[in-house]
Amino acid sequence: MRDSKQVARLFGEKTAETLRNSNVLVVGAGGIGCELLKNLSMSGFGHIKAVDLDTIDLSNLNRQFLFQRAHIKKPKAQVATQAIRRFNHGLDASFEQANIKQPEFDVDWFSQFDLVFNALDNLDARRHVNSMCLAAHVPLVESGTAGYLGQVTVISGGKTECFECQPKPAERKTYPVCTIRSTPTVPIHCIVWAKDYLFAQLFGEKVPDELDAAANGEEGEDMEELRLLREESRALAKLTDAMGGSEFAGLIFTKVFDNDIARLLSMKDMWKHRQPPRVLSFDQLETTNDAAFGPSSIDDHAPMSLEQAFALFKHSVDMLAQRLVGARAKDAAAFLTFDKDDEDTLRFVAAAANLRSYAFGIDPKSIFTIKAMAGNIIPAISTTNAIVAGMMVVQGTLVLSGRLAECHTAYLSYSSKRPRSIVKDTLALPNTRCAVCRRRYLTLRVADCTKTTLGDVVSYINSLDGTESDLNLGEEMSIVEGSRILYDYDYDDNLSMSLEKLGLVPGRMVTLSRDDEAECDVVPVVLSIAKARIEPKDPGNSVASLSIEGFEQIPEFAPVPASDNKEDGADNRGGSNEGGNNDVENGATAETIEGAVLPVADDGAFIIDDDSVDGIQSISDELSKRKIDEVSSTGLPDAKRRATDDSETGATVEIID
Repeated sequence: MRDSKQVARLFGEKTAETLRNSNVLVVGAGGIGCELLKNLSMSGFGHIKAVDLDTIDLSNLNRQFLFQRAHIKKPKAQVATQAIRRFNHGLDASFEQANIKQPEFDVDWFSQFDLVFNALDNLDARRHVNSMCLAAHVPLVESGTAGYLGQVTVISGGKTECFECQPKPAERKTYPVCTIRSTPTVPIHCIVWAKDYLFAQLFGEKVPDELDAAANGEEGEDMEELRLLREESRALAKLTDAMGGSEFAGLIFTKVFDNDIARLLSMKDMWKHRQPPRVLSFDQLETTNDAAFGPSSIDDHAPMSLEQAFALFKHSVDMLAQRLVGARAKDAAAFLTFDKDDEDTLRFVAAAANLRSYAFGIDPKSIFTIKAMAGNIIPAISTTNAIVAGMMVVQGTLVLSGRLAECHTAYLSYSSKRPRSIVKDTLALPNTRCAVCRRRYLTLRVADCTKTTLGDVVSYINSLDGTESDLNLGEEMSIVEGSRILYDYDYDDNLSMSLEKLGLVPGRMVTLSRDDEAECDVVPVVLSIAKARIEPKDPGNSVASLSIEGFEQIPEFAPVPASDNKEDGADNRGGSNEGGNNDVENGATAETIEGAVLPVADDGAFIIDDDSVDGIQSISDELSKRKIDEVSSTGLPDAKRRATDDSETGATVEIID
């Protein structure tokens, strides 16, 4: 094991020993993840698990320094953990090449860790890890970078804001339905169509068609087009019955690239001032298809030819169909989700988007480019990743040593006048209206999901009434999983179905709430389904074999203010923030004045180019009036957070942390 004397000098021998015995999870082994894993191994952390689905690409080598050219196409998590073991020969480092959202990474799996570090680059996965850490009652160090901007914060259930406490603006731009479905003009239209329409229709979760919502109660010239598009969606849905068969890819191709485009061409008025698309023939392209085709034959960095896109489309449809058929053999409600790091889903979207581009006379794109566009990736800068990873280790060390009160949210900002600036902000209290962390996270232990019914679960919960484990949900309890309503007082159709048939297997979560929740302020319950730890005494009694754990870990929830009528996720941080000062003992507050970021505590330092006391007083006056800037969708400080000149005093302000 690497000598940790430096850690002992900085944090004490007790903390150094804690790090040696700690078991931490790193989610993501990319830009931030590589730097973080290197830092953890060099700082005396004894047990590290890394999870990443992606493989190493040539473009990673300019900033992910644990990887070399010989590692291209190898799993990132595997190569990264091998590298850090060479830095620290006594280190226990293991890896998983997998999607962190897979069911096997359930609440029991997360519970084995003392701390989780997030080094992810997309909102969906970050939200998932946030929820799992809340459910497992494990603290989380969250991070993010975007160019020169970076951010690190600590999430501890019931004590600090979670990732969802503040609203996140839409991660992507939205486009009119008719543009995406009928008249694409640029590559992003084709990518959105392939990812959010075609992939979702064939392999995604079954949800109400957005076209129904768009057309409901509306009238106008687009209504006929919306009606025809709804018919297209329903016809495509029927073709999924053939999924898994040898003709499935051909049926889908003919439907979307032949029949649907022919229908569009029949609408003559639509093409008076536009270039009309062309029909793609499956039979004609099939004659040019290489029977020995393999995805590895395509250069990820070069635009695809029509023939390559056709061959890749067929291959990826078959691969995804096999995966989904296999998953639905175990869970009838199973579905696939797009992930830029999942090669099958990425190739499908890339092939379908390029085929549509060829049909509509739009320039094709490479798989690499489509990955960036479909995944909403902002290019990373290695120095930003290194600084953020260093801050993550410091925050993680404080958490493991029981010094949460000393943790901060740290922002890394940049301007041409002040190249680097780190600003600390006191960890905010949970939002009293957060729809994620204002939940009682418990674990439902189930002996056999094939025999236990939803009715058994309802009966068991009702049997807890009046006991110390009473969930206080009343008779009008509702049970929801994702977007599905499974049960409420007026809907009991699913009570006789087994949990397995409903897709409620270990790794899934259900939310239980009262219909009169707003009036009685009863905090909803989230049950994480997990396997029973011991064999039931009476295997034939499904109700008796159920148990709920975790009551002792439920935090105290601040009451929702009676006068607070804001929507879920509105800015209500659970504490006083009048005037933006948010005076917390030993805390630092960041504030924006004409674009400058300032702390309001003893541990921050101002550099004033102008010695004018009036300049300092002007800043102080402004701080008493304004609120803290909100955090952007990536969790990063607003773009205005940077040092600048005060327009009235001529004083230049910079923070030194």
